[in-house]
Amino acid sequence: MQQENTIISHSEEETAVVARKLAARLHSGDVVLLHGDLGAGKSIFARALIQTLCGEETIVPSPTFTLVQTYEAPEFTLWHFDLYRLNAPEEVYELGIEEALRCGVCLIEWPDRLGPHLPKIYREIELQYGSQPHERLIIFKK
Repeated sequence: MQQENTIISHSEEETAVVARKLAARLHSGDVVLLHGDLGAGKSIFARALIQTLCGEETIVPSPTFTLVQTYEAPEFTLWHFDLYRLNAPEEVYELGIEEALRCGVCLIEWPDRLGPHLPKIYREIELQYGSQPHERLIIFKK
C-alpha cells in the first residue's frame, strides 16, 4: 500500500523550505520525481532544492527548452530534467539519464514522459493547487 504525506504550503517561501529540507537528505543515486500541473510550484521547489545543494548564488534556469541542466554539488552532480517537451520516452537516453542515474542525484519534472524507463527506486512528490491562490499541497507519495 502506498503511503502519502501531505504538507500544505501557503507561499512560495514555505514551498522552498520543504524543498530545502528534502535537499539535506539527498545522496548520490537518489531520484526525485516531481509531478504537478503547469504553475503548481515545481520550478520553485526545484530551484530551492538545487540552491540548497549547490549554493544560494547558483542560477537555476528552467530546463524546459534544454530538457536537462547539470549542477555540481560538493558530493555529486545534480541532474535537473524537465521532460515536458520530450517527444518519446526513448529520447531520455540522449539526455544522459543513464549516467545521471549511476553517479548523481536526479530531479525529474514531468516524469510520466519516461514511460517504461522509470527508475525502480525513487521519491515521488506531487504539487497541487490548494483552495487559496498561493496555497499548494505538497504530497510525498513514495
